[in-house]
Amino acid sequence: MHQLTYVIQQALVMVLVISGPPILLALIIGFIISVFQAATQIQEQTLTFAPKLVVIFGVLGLAGPWIGATLLRFTFNIYDRFPAMIGQ
Repeated sequence: MHQLTYVIQQALVMVLVISGPPILLALIIGFIISVFQAATQIQEQTLTFAPKLVVIFGVLGLAGPWIGATLLRFTFNIYDRFPAMIGQ
């Protein structure tokens, strides 16, 4: 049971680390566009959507190999621990 708890904890931390860069950059872009909208009084709802979408896909494109390697390493780690989890 301890092994399973450890694996779940690792999975949650990995999800936070992998999803951090796209979410953080989307937050920064959204803040910059909100400040621009407040300064220029342009209140277009769809103005923030396109830049955020481009930034998120760009970050995912650049970080794709790192994300894939991290997921693959985690998967191999799970398969290595599998006999110990079943044996308990």
